Amino acid sequence: MSGEQKSARFNQGMETRRQVLGDSYVNGTVASKTAFDEPFQDLITEAAWGHVWSRPNWTKRERSIVTIALLAALGHDEEVAMHAQATRNTGATKDDLMEAMLHVAIYAGVPAANHAIKIVKAALQQIEDTTVSEEGK
Repeated sequence: MSGEQKSARFNQGMETRRQVLGDSYVNGTVASKTAFDEPFQDLITEAAWGHVWSRPNWTKRERSIVTIALLAALGHDEEVAMHAQATRNTGATKDDLMEAMLHVAIYAGVPAANHAIKIVKAALQQIEDTTVSEEGK
């Protein structure tokens, strides 16, 4: 779709993607996009962010919790970390994430939850460190 007009769903998806992941992350993804992965980036922006994350039925907090649990259950470590970082923007709390990890342990297995907890803890610590650093400026 390079050079083409993007759909309304794509534009909504990009807005939601920025709200959840932050401008810095999305700007980095857009800047590193190539002709090879542009169709994929367009797909996830329109489908995941425009169709699913933009629906009004759940809050971004609720979607964040469910997304992290699903990613943890499937062992998608990089995505778990990215979405755990995004809780800064979605409103999902440490308690929300621990409850999600308990569900992962019961429904997807203790090893999956144990590994994801390490990733989530690191992401939450990074958020805390960044917040303290920003407050100190």
